[in-house]
Amino acid sequence: MINPENFKKQIFSLQSNQFNDYALKVFEYQYTYNKVYRAYCDRLEKAPQNVFQIESVPFLPIEFFKSKKVVTEEWAAEKIFKSSGTTFQSRSKHHVKDVSFYHRITKHTFEEFYGPLDDYEILALLPSYQEQGDSSLISMIDYFMQFASSESSYYLHNHEELIERLNHTTNPKRLLIGVSYALLDLAEKHAFSLSDIVIMETGGMKGRRKEMIREELHEIFKQRFGVNEIHSEYGMSELSSQGYSVNGFFKLPSWSKILIRDTNDPFTYLNSNKTGGINIIDLANIHSCAFLETKDLGKLHSDGTFSVLGRFDNSDVRGCNLLIS
Repeated sequence: MINPENFKKQIFSLQSNQFNDYALKVFEYQYTYNKVYRAYCDRLEKAPQNVFQIESVPFLPIEFFKSKKVVTEEWAAEKIFKSSGTTFQSRSKHHVKDVSFYHRITKHTFEEFYGPLDDYEILALLPSYQEQGDSSLISMIDYFMQFASSESSYYLHNHEELIERLNHTTNPKRLLIGVSYALLDLAEKHAFSLSDIVIMETGGMKGRRKEMIREELHEIFKQRFGVNEIHSEYGMSELSSQGYSVNGFFKLPSWSKILIRDTNDPFTYLNSNKTGGINIIDLANIHSCAFLETKDLGKLHSDGTFSVLGRFDNSDVRGCNLLIS
């Protein structure tokens, strides 16, 4: 049986050829000690004694986070992250046992793809996340700002101050991260020439703007911000890990994996370049559930990257990653 505290130390050095073995060990641990997940597995007649490959592991629908306390073993949560959503939507709740571990995961992942945080000035335009509270994204950015330039800051609705900062900063590396509708509002107010900045959208019109396909939105951003590429963050309150993309092609850290399920048969998986539902294995979710069935549509590519193509029609609109392409 896997020891979760030891695993949390090993996860950062996990190699690709170790992933399946560790995933099956985490499955055994969570089947044994996660009451909600075990009940779901038992309904499917799946247990460690008859599951020998990750494709046979049951993936818990993320809707369970709205109605159940999804935890492995019993403990008091240091933090409860809640999903974004409209006033009329129920919000998922992710009980987090170890916030410091969550923060280490987020920092390691960002720096793996973008380099040291202390090289960056972070300009955050995330008004809806700040207003709703209990956001995993805000917790992540708060933590990042502890390492980034002291000039890093949030810009709630004060676009004029942000515009001034974007046009006159001397920091060599800058990250402008924003929810899609807020970045679009900013882009429509001012044209920039920001070839040296990382523009990163987190998805989400949140009912404030008309939905747009990702390519159309990114083209507007490229033109108005004066950049050649747009970056995206793929994350959700139910996960501990994030994916990052350049121009729509996402990558995950070594402890996470995407499987694409058939939309008509959730227990059948598709090959590369075929559209289906996104299942995520996030081994950093060691204290909750590492095997999640999302309501996002996507496809895997032959190079190991993946694209997020939208949402299932019968699912609630998520605050993050609402864009359809």
